[in-house]
Amino acid sequence: MIKSFHPPLRTLMGPGPSDVHPRVLAAMARPTIGHLDPAFIGMMDEIKQLLQYALRTENALTLPVSAPGSAGMEACFVNLVEPGDKVIVCQNGVFGGRMKENVERFGGVALMVEDPWGEAVSVDKVRALLEQHDNIKALAFVHAETSTGVQSNAKALCALARDYGCLSIVDAVTSLAGIELEVDAWGVDALYSGTQKCLSAPPGISPVTFSERALEAVRNRKTRSPSWFLDKNLVMGYWGGGQKRAYHHTAPVNALYGLHESLVMLQEEGIEASWQRHMHHHTALRSGLEAMGLEMAVAADVRLPQLNSVMIPDGVDDAALRGRLLSDYSLEIGAGLGALAGKVWRIGLMGSSCSRRHVMLCLDALENALVEQGADVTAGRAAAAAAACYAESVA
Repeated sequence: MIKSFHPPLRTLMGPGPSDVHPRVLAAMARPTIGHLDPAFIGMMDEIKQLLQYALRTENALTLPVSAPGSAGMEACFVNLVEPGDKVIVCQNGVFGGRMKENVERFGGVALMVEDPWGEAVSVDKVRALLEQHDNIKALAFVHAETSTGVQSNAKALCALARDYGCLSIVDAVTSLAGIELEVDAWGVDALYSGTQKCLSAPPGISPVTFSERALEAVRNRKTRSPSWFLDKNLVMGYWGGGQKRAYHHTAPVNALYGLHESLVMLQEEGIEASWQRHMHHHTALRSGLEAMGLEMAVAADVRLPQLNSVMIPDGVDDAALRGRLLSDYSLEIGAGLGALAGKVWRIGLMGSSCSRRHVMLCLDALENALVEQGADVTAGRAAAAAAACYAESVA
């Protein structure tokens, strides 16, 4: 007979999900009510306001898609891209490739700007391509590339899109609440994110926001959106605001309780304080890793504080080491993807997984596992370097 599932207690320091705070888990255990219950509708309005705060936007169309970040991505493309539309897609990792596939699946033409994995999107390459083509519908790029740990210059890229009269579509799955993100100030037109990274809620919901320019494009489509579930003209009847709502789908009630609580916690901390916290603990982690003799895979000026790509030393068995961390320390770190598979580890410092306790545990466990494999690392210095970094920040 199959019995109840009881997962092991893990410390999640991979590329996501991150540790879910006990307050969020407790919120999800509250009584389920109907998705059209007046009390639930009131909470929906609060979620919208809290997401507007987190994204620094006043966009009326700001809501959580009832599906993970990949559906948020599809929601942006399926509403904005029509057959024949030309879309510039920037690829410097795995997730730019997924943008390309979305454009093509919905009949658009993807004009690619490709940069090496581990480097930021080249603003100059994007500008050159914009100058070569007329009637570009949108510019799509990943703000924080989870597969590499690189951040691109979203402010500059969105400004380019505006200058050349096209929309910007931004993947902010890993950037929301982890690094500076200014939807209105930067002129972002469509953006999607996820709940399981720096918001520290469970996976399964994708915040999205659309500017008024993007909404005009949705309203003026020549063809009907090929997705009924993700059609924003329909979804807004449910998420539009006020007490009168048109039934669209049965929202994931308890999951939205969790998102609400995580956003309340973010508001309590302050969005700018959250950005600073992620940088603060990244600095300590990086100091410890470098004291050990490990090398960061991404240049400092484009390095994500919340997703740290670390070069794997020669001779180290990647899978065996990550397996040892999981079995002996119940600690999860991420493997490399695509071109970086077997070359880097991806260490997440996101949301509730971004703390001094997480940094010190990771450094201790990683050092011990590397020494066991006979890796050429300097033992005994990582913790001291991280502690000195923390002491300096307090002084």
